[in-house]
Amino acid sequence: MNQPLFKTISKCRICGSADIPLIIDLGDQPPANSLRDSLRDELPAVPLALCQCGNCSTVQLTQTIEPAYLFSNYVWVTGSSGVAREYSVRFCAETLKRCCTSQPFVLEIASNDGTFLKQFKNGGLKVLGVDPAKNISEIADKDGIPTLVEFFGVGVAEKIVAEYGLVDCVFARNVIAHVENIHGVIEGMAKCLKNNGTGVVEFHYSKVIYDQLHYDSIYHEHLFYYSLQSACYLLEMHGLYPFDVLVSPVNGGGMALYFSKEERPRAHFLDNELRKEKEGGIGDFEAWVNFGEACVRHRDKLVRLVEEVAGQGELMIGYGASARSSTLLNFSGINKTHLNCIADGNPLKHGKYTAGTDIPIVAPDVALAKKPDAILLLAWNLKDEILNILKDKYKFYGKIIVPLPGSPKVINNSRVRRRL
Repeated sequence: MNQPLFKTISKCRICGSADIPLIIDLGDQPPANSLRDSLRDELPAVPLALCQCGNCSTVQLTQTIEPAYLFSNYVWVTGSSGVAREYSVRFCAETLKRCCTSQPFVLEIASNDGTFLKQFKNGGLKVLGVDPAKNISEIADKDGIPTLVEFFGVGVAEKIVAEYGLVDCVFARNVIAHVENIHGVIEGMAKCLKNNGTGVVEFHYSKVIYDQLHYDSIYHEHLFYYSLQSACYLLEMHGLYPFDVLVSPVNGGGMALYFSKEERPRAHFLDNELRKEKEGGIGDFEAWVNFGEACVRHRDKLVRLVEEVAGQGELMIGYGASARSSTLLNFSGINKTHLNCIADGNPLKHGKYTAGTDIPIVAPDVALAKKPDAILLLAWNLKDEILNILKDKYKFYGKIIVPLPGSPKVINNSRVRRRL
């Protein structure tokens, strides 16, 4: 019998509480990165809804899609983002400051194309990656980053320790949001780590999602939407000690939470951020209900703006066929009748069609050769990077619709010039 594609949870994935009231239902949507090679290819539609645990306050999806469907042939490549490449340098430096040895053996969980491990390797350090996507892992291997093609958990951790020994540093960037068996991942990280080792988990920060209305970051790969409080709760369940935090620019605003197996002095910055969360009510269910209602109002505003521009007979394209663009497009109903195509710098996506909205994805050169009048900036979290490309390479000074953060807005020619 075939395994069902998805299942609906009846209790919190973190603490097991059955108190998981609904925040917002974004409708049935295809998995965000399931891009189609042909319009004839059929895609499943899976409920996309957000709930919050009344016990541990963790915000999470109500459904889980089979991981092999989502991750075995992945199309996101970390190195395709200039923001990620720049941040990898700072992340490496900040992480090494928090390590207890000058020559750490570094392990990354879900290492993708090895962009972040490369910074450690360039410093002469021993590195190892683990990633379930064979196609992306091959990129890392060719670039000199040894990578195991595995879904990380306790079993894989034990194999790593047996073959390579304990590690001095283990990090998982934007992983703990993706994994249903999150306790297996955290336990596996602890098993790999020396007693004086340093661990890091990085995640798109739910306070930023809430404050800036990042509802487009809600998609099937992201099962969890952590606050610092809920992430600390998870680590402490496994006897680990959160001791510091680094603000990340990735995804429009994240947190890299450092932890150890032995208790260390806790940074004042972490305590201050936890206090701000409590004062801001980020753990309160009513606050998240208000978030859900604000998402609907924002969507309606964006649709009116796009239809106003499209109604003027102007040629409009999208820029950035990211996973978050899939939620935005499917939730709003913006599709191929509004956007001629979507430009994306990742060659793995070229020639494919967006999931559920049937928009062709092409290289930026191809899209800009169409001489569009307007661009919907779907990858708005990379706004500065993309605006520079549009200005410097393509000399584009047309209308740019920026959907988020905050209210959707149009940047006109002169405003683009001033901002760049």
